[in-house]
Amino acid sequence: MPYETRKAKIFACSQSTHLAEQIAKKYGTKLGKVITSTYSDGEFQPSYEESIRGTRIFIIGSTNPGPKNLMEMLLMIDAAKRASARHVTAVMPYFGWARQDRKDKPRVPIAAKLVAKMLEAAGATRIITMDLHADQIQGFFEKPVDHLFASTIFLPYLKSLNLDNLTIASPDMGGSKRAYAYSKALKSDVVICYKQRAKANVISHMELIGDVTGKNVVLVDDMVDTAGTLTKAADLMMERGALSVRAICTHPILSGNAYEKLENSKLEELIVTNSIPLKQQSPKLKVLSCSDLFADVMHNVHHNESISNKFVM
Repeated sequence: MPYETRKAKIFACSQSTHLAEQIAKKYGTKLGKVITSTYSDGEFQPSYEESIRGTRIFIIGSTNPGPKNLMEMLLMIDAAKRASARHVTAVMPYFGWARQDRKDKPRVPIAAKLVAKMLEAAGATRIITMDLHADQIQGFFEKPVDHLFASTIFLPYLKSLNLDNLTIASPDMGGSKRAYAYSKALKSDVVICYKQRAKANVISHMELIGDVTGKNVVLVDDMVDTAGTLTKAADLMMERGALSVRAICTHPILSGNAYEKLENSKLEELIVTNSIPLKQQSPKLKVLSCSDLFADVMHNVHHNESISNKFVM
């Protein structure tokens, strides 16, 4: 059978099985079979239980810390390479370790660059991911990277809310570009939060640049970890006269006491994707699926078709 007409196969890392099943269903196939053997000391070994020789395979798995998720992706890629897969595409809805994209002080690693090199060394021939913490991480790879935007998922939902006096907000200076892109698509105003950190995940001071009086505000960010920034920003905006505050964050890490902060905050709604499985449910959480986006892009990649229409901004 010619290579061009062979069907692609889709496999899942263990943490992303549910999302991978949704993507495979949308793609029009079933997940390939993988079993994982685990030793008593915690070492594990994935094994493909079907032939993948000469085929394109997609391995779906977010690599949020701890290290097990990244290690599983690396082992899956290595096993595929050694099983003679023709193309090995790592589909990483959430690219972990991305916050370490530069040296911000002496004697620290650039973990995002290291992860990129590890993926390539393992045998990945292409990367598909969504809303990287920093766009320039694409430059750490020598292989093609399809960097998708969750705006294709969030914008239709925001428009369906029909909010009057809509204002887009960035929770920090670094996210201003993203906020301006959303404001352009929605024809809305923009405000920026200026924050100072005492240390990682601890905010010492926050101030607003712009007016939110009488506005329905939507905060935009790529991820929500401890939820400290978002909840503090929401409370500050309500104090400054906002009618309501929502937030859209692509990756719901939600670590530590994030759920408690969310429940006790003045955030009306936190809208996220299912790039990472939720640790628990919350009435303030609205989850939008990214399965259709990834399935469509994977289909076009396999058939060598353009994916430019998937980039809303």
